[in-house]
Amino acid sequence: MLLQEQYRNDEFKLLVACVLLNQTNGKEVRKYIYDFFDNWPTPEMCLAANIDSIRDAIRPLGFQNKRTLTILRFCREYLAGDYSDIRQLYGIGKYAHDSHEIFVKANLAVEPTDKELLKYLRGEFVTH
Repeated sequence: MLLQEQYRNDEFKLLVACVLLNQTNGKEVRKYIYDFFDNWPTPEMCLAANIDSIRDAIRPLGFQNKRTLTILRFCREYLAGDYSDIRQLYGIGKYAHDSHEIFVKANLAVEPTDKELLKYLRGEFVTH
């Protein structure tokens, strides 16, 4: 099961999972994402957190400085609600948008370029 499928009922977690999955495989992200969401399950809690604690929690995934800043800016914009399309949110590119369309909106007409999303749409069993 893809992480996006697991978080399909929590838009915030699905989008943060996509930020963590960028340039990192799902197997590695799974080692840290559950602790991340145990500590910071909401955008409000992320924004209230000590920035170093978030950075340290995701350090093993690499790009921890950039990802931490991306997550925090994303959380601010997400909470502000001043967007009509999630692609307007900082850090949300094609991969996150495609994941959101497939798993949150149940739009299977998406044409992703990501190999795991393509496998999912073809009905192939995907494990991470």
